Amino acid sequence: MGALMIPTDHLDLVLQTPEETLAFVEAMSPEDRAEVSPDWLARVRATPAGDPWALGFSVVERASGAAIGGCAFKGPPDADGMVEVAYGIDQGHRCRGYATEAAAALTEFAFTDGRVRIVRAHTKADNEPSLRVLAKCGFERIGEVIDPEDGPVLRWERVREIAAPDLA
Repeated sequence: MGALMIPTDHLDLVLQTPEETLAFVEAMSPEDRAEVSPDWLARVRATPAGDPWALGFSVVERASGAAIGGCAFKGPPDADGMVEVAYGIDQGHRCRGYATEAAAALTEFAFTDGRVRIVRAHTKADNEPSLRVLAKCGFERIGEVIDPEDGPVLRWERVREIAAPDLA
């Protein structure tokens, strides 16, 4: 059986093995690597292959076949049905809508799991590109929170749309 893949218009999000996920993080720039949660890395090291809630996805540009970034969930759905997403596109491939495409696909994938009610994302207030990505993906800005690793961040959430009951 092949790796889990989530196709989008221009990208394939390919679930990595634990080893591939750790190698991807190691290859990041020091600035980007500093954004990666040590708790998440510890979970990756303890996770068997095939778990989309714990392992990262490689963002592959379909036209070139090149890996151009990554995205991931920060863990499985919690007791409230919430999962958090994270994403990043390599510098040379930014400003092409790829982060929006990847974040939207990961969000829609999360909502295919009946346990997921809320998809959450955090970003720093001065990260204008990420603010635009989340707004385009239908997330609502909830407010500012203090992240134990990142300090003050803006919390964004998107709640699963529940179909209205048929009253006919």
